[in-house]
Amino acid sequence: MEKRQLVIIGSGPAGFTAAIYARRAGLETLILEDALWGGQVNNTEEIDNYPGIRTISGIDLASAMREHAQDLKAEMRNCRALSLSLEDDEKIIRTDKGDIAADAIIIATGATNSKAGFKGEDEFSGRGVSYCSVCDGPLYEGLPVAVIGGGNTAVEEADYLTHFASKVCIIHRREELRAGSMAAERAKANPKIEMILGWVPEEIIGEEMVRGIKLRNLKSGLKKEIPAEGVFVFVGTTPNAAFLQGSGIDVSGKGWIKTDEMMETSVEGVFAAGDVREKFLRQVVTAAGDGATAAMAAYEYISSQLYLKSTLFGPERAVALFISSIDSDHLALAKEAEDWAKSGGDRIITIDGHRNIRIRNKLGVQELPAIIEMRNGKKTREANPSSLDGIKNFCKR
Repeated sequence: MEKRQLVIIGSGPAGFTAAIYARRAGLETLILEDALWGGQVNNTEEIDNYPGIRTISGIDLASAMREHAQDLKAEMRNCRALSLSLEDDEKIIRTDKGDIAADAIIIATGATNSKAGFKGEDEFSGRGVSYCSVCDGPLYEGLPVAVIGGGNTAVEEADYLTHFASKVCIIHRREELRAGSMAAERAKANPKIEMILGWVPEEIIGEEMVRGIKLRNLKSGLKKEIPAEGVFVFVGTTPNAAFLQGSGIDVSGKGWIKTDEMMETSVEGVFAAGDVREKFLRQVVTAAGDGATAAMAAYEYISSQLYLKSTLFGPERAVALFISSIDSDHLALAKEAEDWAKSGGDRIITIDGHRNIRIRNKLGVQELPAIIEMRNGKKTREANPSSLDGIKNFCKR
């Protein structure tokens, strides 16, 4: 079975940024992508909120990110991730082109916007049909737009669009909005928002760009057309994480991957970045930030694992002192132990138990400071020294 230090699943802004940072850190990096390189950013006609770039098409930004990763010698492969096997510290990605083992994995598979399914939705995607008001709202300054959907996201995005559009029509198939009362009341009180309830979109009107939308009333069957230069669809978003079933990775009730601030999932050495992660804002810039964090966290994880394997789990005998890096007394004790070792005492490995919680849990170290003896990769003794004498006595046994 082939193996890489880091495997990144997904090549959107999160995946490419992770690859760039990982390669700059010297990690052997493989990116897997089962569709279009660059992900859904390719579907965005114009991006004008990426720092330092006044305006760029999604395709051009995706291409630039790919070229950057390629210049740094990131390996790229078109294949589909089918499942993950994450048992006994072994990480294996099962793909439609074979299995790949990895020291660390970053999941950056993104999310898919649910479609309303009306005629012209696909044809006008990126040419007036949008799924992101933050991305595309400023393009419709002084123009009428329509929002499809009646949940919290649709209503809140409609309110946001009133900062740009001359008028925002909320089109929802039910007679009442599904959004919470506070969001709904705020929208109803906004003079730039018109509620069109009990109606469904049937067809986009336009040639090169959207010019309007045909609607049908569900009760009466009546039809009408309304002008709209843009149509924003907010009927749901689904994380691309179905392949994680059975992996042991914690996800929210709606399937979003849960991570900590280091982008690490509930499984040690497996990280998530970008829109597939449970988060507040899903934008190109936040995806890139996630990717950078995940890559550096993966680098630290791989480096620490290699260090621990060679110094703690590999030797016939090893002694480790667990301290907390935020406790001055612990730091002073570690310095005393280091000076004693240099003067001819026992060799002691110092581990920051405050940051390396998982290695503490793995070895059953609960109270700090702690000193343990390892023989052939297994803990044989443990004590909680309060002074250098305690450490010396432990090492003499």
